[in-house]
Amino acid sequence: MATEHQSETLLKVDAISLSFGGVHALVDVSFDIQKGEIFSIIGPNGAGKSSMLNVINGVYQPTQGTITYKGEVRQGMRPHEAAVQGIARTFQNVALFKGMNTIDNLMTGRNLKMKSNLLMQGFYWGPAQNEEIVHRQAVENIIDFLEIQSIRKTPVGRLPYGLQKRVELGRALAAEPTLLLLDEPMAGMNLEEKENTCRFILDVNEELGTTIVLIEHDMSVVMDISDRVIVLDYGRKISEGAPDTVRNDQKVIDAYLGVAH
Repeated sequence: MATEHQSETLLKVDAISLSFGGVHALVDVSFDIQKGEIFSIIGPNGAGKSSMLNVINGVYQPTQGTITYKGEVRQGMRPHEAAVQGIARTFQNVALFKGMNTIDNLMTGRNLKMKSNLLMQGFYWGPAQNEEIVHRQAVENIIDFLEIQSIRKTPVGRLPYGLQKRVELGRALAAEPTLLLLDEPMAGMNLEEKENTCRFILDVNEELGTTIVLIEHDMSVVMDISDRVIVLDYGRKISEGAPDTVRNDQKVIDAYLGVAH
């Protein structure tokens, strides 16, 4: 389990509901995320977990409720605005530029940090040249941090799945996020790949001080690295608390963990 952090609310979700026609993806969900913690969202398939992340980073606009981020109530925030304010995201399915190498994929995560205009970038002179040097050094630091030096110039489409997921994590880190949303970062991985990913998630949290929201189906992972956990079922929150509290909640056992009623 992750170390405890001093309580300071980074993001507050208050009575969020989300509907698509007659389908209720989220129903009156409330929770808060404390700065510096690893906060996990679990639940069966179709419980609304990814929908919740999509609301947090502005892909979906909630039908009802409010989200407060860094002390300010958000009004219709879009994904690029969320990214500017320090919210980064990885996805269930790897979303990389398969024909580009690792360095170039990581550089796309620096786009929001670039100040020079297209003309300067096109001619690669003056401030644009100096700026790219700085951004490339930031990318090299991430490559060292994630131990992917050997694949720096490898097209990511040629990489095994576990390394592609690590590159995607690196691209999210390249944006220097305050809040990192990880949507099933270990799906499809073998045991060794999961262990490596857990290690990197803990390092991101502890060494970089990044607050993490994690969706993950592997309960051993969730219980080992999370500070707090919420459980969704059919779009509703049915449990919240420390991992041990949630693990022993009968509602969670019945709805998710598969123990007979």
